[in-house]
Amino acid sequence: MLCYGLGGHIPYIIIMEKVLIAGATGTTGTHIINILKNEADYTPIAMIRKPEQREQFENKGISTVMADLTKEVSHATKGIDKVIFAAGSKGQALEEVDKKGAMKLVDAAKKDRIKKFVMLSSLGADAPQEAEELQEYLQAKRDADEYLDISGLDYTIVRPGSLNNDSPTGKIRANEKLDNRQGEIPRGDVARVLVRSLQDHIAKRQVFEILNGEQHIDEALHEITLETA
Repeated sequence: MLCYGLGGHIPYIIIMEKVLIAGATGTTGTHIINILKNEADYTPIAMIRKPEQREQFENKGISTVMADLTKEVSHATKGIDKVIFAAGSKGQALEEVDKKGAMKLVDAAKKDRIKKFVMLSSLGADAPQEAEELQEYLQAKRDADEYLDISGLDYTIVRPGSLNNDSPTGKIRANEKLDNRQGEIPRGDVARVLVRSLQDHIAKRQVFEILNGEQHIDEALHEITLETA
């Protein structure tokens, strides 16, 4: 994008990074798309599985890439700068989508030298065996997280608690390990955290947990980043 400075005489270029969103058709993915399309620094690219899903994005001026996490995805990251993985099978294909699908997209991102990979994980993925329920889901998330960790990519792994569809508050609790894991968090706030985590310096190669709270998202992420700086 070509812009002009004061007086309109000195041109400068704003480089908009292309961000691939895996899980763009989901509820959280929709929030991510809506945030990114209003960001000056990013151009969202929606990853879709079916041709009929293309229209809903193209009507909003959003480009798409056809790729199925259960199949070949190595082409999906060509020309992409950063990735947000927010896909999930809702328990229907944990091995194929939540685990191996994530791993395949990590491999593609590594091959194409993606600048940063932001992973939507889950609270409890650090110790699936201790969970009273959803152990298979949490194990799939843990395996995908660990694969990303050893990939050599720059990444941020975000582990929210239970997601709800309440109106976003813009405020969270965030820590490497939350002392109190009781609570939920609106999907819109999770999406905002994922988008903010695209910044190169924010929570670089860090894993953290989030729930609804009283601290502004930008402030919370700043503190998380400083903790391991």
